[in-house]
Amino acid sequence: MASDRKRQIIEAAAQSFAAFGYKATTMEQIAKLANVGKGTIYTFFKSKEELLDEIVSGLIMEIKAEAELAMDSSLPFSENVHRALYRILEFRQRHQLTAKLLQEVRNIGTAAVQEVLAKLDRAMVEFIRQKIDAAVEKGEIRPCNSEITAFLMLKTYIALIVDWEKDHEPLTKEQIAELFTLYFLQGLSR
Repeated sequence: MASDRKRQIIEAAAQSFAAFGYKATTMEQIAKLANVGKGTIYTFFKSKEELLDEIVSGLIMEIKAEAELAMDSSLPFSENVHRALYRILEFRQRHQLTAKLLQEVRNIGTAAVQEVLAKLDRAMVEFIRQKIDAAVEKGEIRPCNSEITAFLMLKTYIALIVDWEKDHEPLTKEQIAELFTLYFLQGLSR
């Protein structure tokens, strides 16, 4: 069935990108891993870039689902935003493909990979923005530019978890929550 073949190709490409990186992966490798002819790949995807985009679109849905699972409607926005952001970054670091793509951007700067990671970040900012808008609507936090606030929240989380650890002892989940509350949530509180 065509949808099964497409799924095989996507899984093989994700496996290859995770193992070798985007730049080092060839359509021949993907075809071999998927157990299909190279021409079969092109019936579903015009290019390796399109295949990567499809994989990242699936990752975005997975990350959003993970973030939603981390949230609890009985908890206040301040707790839920921390839980969701922590889960998003945990997923990004744990997921072999995103880890490899992040490493490739740092080491090589592959344009196609930078583009899909930017798409991933935009999707996460949009997800957080929606949660901020809902919290404003409920009166949990004061009105703000939700897109900028979401962007800053995501980037701050990345900085505290990823960048800080390059030269310092990793922060605990509690320390991150404390800093996040100090820098963001107190400023947004009513």
